[in-house]
Amino acid sequence: MYDHIGLRVGNLDASVRFYTAALAPLGFVLCSRDDSGAGFGPKDQPALWLHLHKGAAGTGAHVAFRAADHAAIKQFHAEGLKAGGRDNGGAGARADYSPTYYAAFLIDPDGNNVEAVCT
Repeated sequence: MYDHIGLRVGNLDASVRFYTAALAPLGFVLCSRDDSGAGFGPKDQPALWLHLHKGAAGTGAHVAFRAADHAAIKQFHAEGLKAGGRDNGGAGARADYSPTYYAAFLIDPDGNNVEAVCT
């Protein structure tokens, strides 16, 4: 539904490490990187852009990535935790969202709520 999303990050290295690990199980890779930012998405199609920002931290955003299956969501959560993310809801059903909603949530190094979901 969206073309791309940009997030401001305070530590580009920490954010690249987190998103590289957490997004790999969902089929997304690091497509572009320089001193001021990085882009992730399907190979050669970045859709999530991280921009180095040294100003005050924002209130955080919410980004949800579609996953192929429950196993990919479990791996997203596990790899994201190992790469410096904080737990914000382990992999599991979310019947209050919809009867088939299955997701996991992480807080990235900059306080953004990152979700992997399949329905």
